Amino acid sequence: MATVILVRHGRTTANASGLLAGRTPGVRLDEVGEQQAARTAQRLALVPLVAVVSSPLERCRQTAGVILDRRQRALVGELPGEPPGELPGPRPFELRIDDDLTECDYGDWQGRTLKELASEPLWSTVQRQPSAVTFPGGESMATMQLRGASAVRRLDAAFEAEHGPGAVWVAVSHGDIIKGILADALGMHLDLFQRISVSPASVSIVRYGADRPDVVATNTEAGDLSWLRAAPPAADAPVGGGAGPA
Repeated sequence: MATVILVRHGRTTANASGLLAGRTPGVRLDEVGEQQAARTAQRLALVPLVAVVSSPLERCRQTAGVILDRRQRALVGELPGEPPGELPGPRPFELRIDDDLTECDYGDWQGRTLKELASEPLWSTVQRQPSAVTFPGGESMATMQLRGASAVRRLDAAFEAEHGPGAVWVAVSHGDIIKGILADALGMHLDLFQRISVSPASVSIVRYGADRPDVVATNTEAGDLSWLRAAPPAADAPVGGGAGPA
């Protein structure tokens, strides 16, 4: 089974100021967000990626660009201690954009501060019963989850068909989108998805098997990921938990 690495974009100027950016154009990573993206790119340096797919919004494309730049520089030997061509995985590839990975359409909530939105009657429903929420002038949270989860499953199946069950790829998206994808993979009702945290530039990992998804990691901000170079595990879940990656 293929492996998808879900990466949230790094911190933005809107995140830092408590603004719900939504799909507002021109929202970029701030200095902290750039550092976070570089950290995540370093973590992915030894992972044999077959593709990087991004939301069309600028903050995700920036984060994905840092990941790709780190990979391309390693391929040509521009990084200290890494001879040219030592990076595992296919040769250079272009960033792919998928509109279904874009941010939730928050409608009339977009561009407002979280502090202001917390006084709206709908806020408590977003917190306690997301499945009942449709943002005024925007989309429902159920539609958002279905869109994101379907996109990842579709892309994952395509990369596995092209590159085999050991394929590893990256999807760069947004906090609520990734939370929805993880809730779907965990078999959680959407009303429980606020129990999941997805920090800026964090890494979560899912494998979609024939019987069920395998949620390997959620919301990790540090740690070696080179173990993803190993062959994918057997489709069956190991009784007792197994020995873990080599």
